[in-house]
Amino acid sequence: MDKIVIIDAKRTAIGKLNGTLSSLTAEQLGTSVTSALLKSTAIRPDQIDHVIFGNAIQAGNGQNIARQIELNSGIPENKTAYTVNQVCGSGLQAIHQAYTSLLLGETTTVIAGGTESMSNVPYLNMSQRKATKFGPVTLYDGLQRDGLTDSSTDQPMGMTAENVADEYHVSRHEQDLFALRSHQRAAAAMKQNYFADEIIPLTIPQPKSKAPLTITTDESVRFDTNMEKLANLRPAFKADGTVTAGNSAPLSDGASALLLTTATHADSLDVKPVAEILGYAECGIDPNVMGYAPYLAINKLLQKLEMATDDIDLFEINEAFASQSVAVIRDLDISLEKVNINGGAIALGHPLGDSGARIVTTLIHNLKRTHQEFGIAALCMGGGMGSALAVKLI
Repeated sequence: MDKIVIIDAKRTAIGKLNGTLSSLTAEQLGTSVTSALLKSTAIRPDQIDHVIFGNAIQAGNGQNIARQIELNSGIPENKTAYTVNQVCGSGLQAIHQAYTSLLLGETTTVIAGGTESMSNVPYLNMSQRKATKFGPVTLYDGLQRDGLTDSSTDQPMGMTAENVADEYHVSRHEQDLFALRSHQRAAAAMKQNYFADEIIPLTIPQPKSKAPLTITTDESVRFDTNMEKLANLRPAFKADGTVTAGNSAPLSDGASALLLTTATHADSLDVKPVAEILGYAECGIDPNVMGYAPYLAINKLLQKLEMATDDIDLFEINEAFASQSVAVIRDLDISLEKVNINGGAIALGHPLGDSGARIVTTLIHNLKRTHQEFGIAALCMGGGMGSALAVKLI
């Protein structure tokens, strides 16, 4: 069986909610990173068979955002595309779908990624279609309804993080310490310019004839945070809770894209892959403790590959909340020195549909920079699921 390989992986910087990237739609973010990926690999647009993009909050984005990205990146009309929605796992599922398509021989070259502009999610009028004749109309926050609330339990994602903290005995101090470490690592990585190879420059037009901004750094990293500041934040979801804005991932905008092919086809194109995909696994869990799912997904993947945690050099485990991150890492018995070495989503941001592709992108670049071999990217998903992908640096 032919190996499935990644030629390159790129991402945008991650912007804060209503921050520097808020003027760009999810399509524009996805098109920007896809165009840059094609340029970096020297693969012609007509050599791409298929585009798959994850996008979690789709209202107002127009039909099939992956197809929009495909056409706007110059890929010919006779190619195809589709959009994946698996909440936070959307971007990772897009990579998995590309991997599967290549394994089956249905395609030879696929772009997979994820995109999300949480800043541009609309409010929803759910009653006007039925012609409200009199009185006020209720608007629903699309961000809250379609992205941040569990549909089966009607709980905010933050309450599921509280449930994880209670059930798996994660203290407020542990959560704040984890969040601080994420910011410190991200800040140190930014100072060392470690993200330079994975982030593409984004040019943002400015009003009133001002010079455009070029964005190359993640916007949510707090260089000055400390334990005292984190400890002073109030619980965000229940009065006696432990989950705060400081130990949760911020709402964000961003996009990532990866170019996948077979090892044989890479040779025929005369391009050198950076990584091989070894396998993928996903699992379901009680939606009330959805954040613990990466523990199950990683174990399932390791069993499938007949590997152990000690065989893995680096992990990128998405930091939706510190409570679930602490529980997962602790129960897997992984050294913190191998996990999110340049910080994670608590510092960098969590654009829902993008995050799965983003952590794989970061993982590959970290393996390359540190001259290590095996890596796993994993994350939890709203609704009670988890997924994990293993790669080997080439």
